[in-house]
Amino acid sequence: GSLITLSCLSHRVVCQVISSDVPADPAQDNGTSDSSWITRLENSYGFYIGLGLAVFSSFLIGSSIILKKKGLLRLVEKGGTRAGDGGHGYLKDWLWWAGLLT
Repeated sequence: GSLITLSCLSHRVVCQVISSDVPADPAQDNGTSDSSWITRLENSYGFYIGLGLAVFSSFLIGSSIILKKKGLLRLVEKGGTRAGDGGHGYLKDWLWWAGLLT
């Protein structure tokens, strides 16, 4: 087998690898296998969770833009000064704030 040297601040250990077989029993895996429900959930449904989060965030971003735009268009319909022309009337519109907070 091959030799592996492990060093710490106060100790130096030399280990000899006899076999590189994977243990058949997961309990003999030196405690590295995590059987918590979160790990099992991520392994089984990780892709679908990520996809759902991506779609949901796209929905929130899109609705935020639409709500803010609707608020700005309502301001123009009322005859207020446009934000690009130096107006700040959109700050009084609840629809614009709903879009900002979405």
